Amino acid sequence: MLPLLLVTVVAVRHRSVLAEGFGHLTTARWPWLLAAACATCLTWVAAACTRQGAVVRRLPRRRLLATQFAAGAANHLLPTGLGASAVNLRFMTVCGLPLARTSAALALYLLAESVGRVALLGALVLAFPGALRLGTLLPEGAVGPLLVAAGAVPVVAAGVLALAPRLRGAVESFLRTALGEARSVHARPARALALWGGALAFPALQTAVLVMVGKSLALDVPAGHMAVAYLAATVAVALVPTPGGIGSVEAALVVALVAAGGPAAVATAVVLAFRLLTVWLPLLPGALTLAALVRLRVI
Repeated sequence: MLPLLLVTVVAVRHRSVLAEGFGHLTTARWPWLLAAACATCLTWVAAACTRQGAVVRRLPRRRLLATQFAAGAANHLLPTGLGASAVNLRFMTVCGLPLARTSAALALYLLAESVGRVALLGALVLAFPGALRLGTLLPEGAVGPLLVAAGAVPVVAAGVLALAPRLRGAVESFLRTALGEARSVHARPARALALWGGALAFPALQTAVLVMVGKSLALDVPAGHMAVAYLAATVAVALVPTPGGIGSVEAALVVALVAAGGPAAVATAVVLAFRLLTVWLPLLPGALTLAALVRLRVI
């Protein structure tokens, strides 16, 4: 709740910019918004492909796709993607997969999604080397503490495992299962293609949605720079535990688009329209789908 509270305070302090951003929404060009809405729908297909690619057993396609749509709504109840993970874990369990394999599949999905997003960001940074301006995005003197914190995490994790034999045994057992599942998946070219193709397609489609929304509102930022700004912002806020990234994603995207050269009011309007298409409009039908799947005991 603390990140949401801080974002609320910032929103109140900058309410004039938010009001101006809402005003810009009336100037949006609808063909671009329609194309963005279609790309948003395809993100659920990409997520379903990645989920299927993470397991050897064939999952029911329609139920799998409906589960990804419902998982988007559940993702806004728990922080850091736990809602979607819980829905998919339950779905695979109902489909007859043992808990150890469903957990391994979930870990493989999260790994593939993270690698796909970072790989796409790296490719775009190489293609547009001037698009990412870390000096504008990071406060002065913040790089050192971030590097120290990043180095401390594996050291602390190794210390905890060394001092807790039972936990170490559980982790080793899980890793053996996960590695076995990963080998089985990659032994089937169709599964490997679905896993990594979906993992790349998902962030690519999300990026395309933002770019098309930017085009609809005539944001004066090159498309490549918008793509880099989006991917960099989403990678940065992955460590902020807000449900569905609410608040943190909006703030990081506005900062990233302004750093890329966009006017603050137009950048705010782009982010508001983007989150409206990808989060708020699908939220109610997603929640209804989630309730129906629970009632039908699909999850």
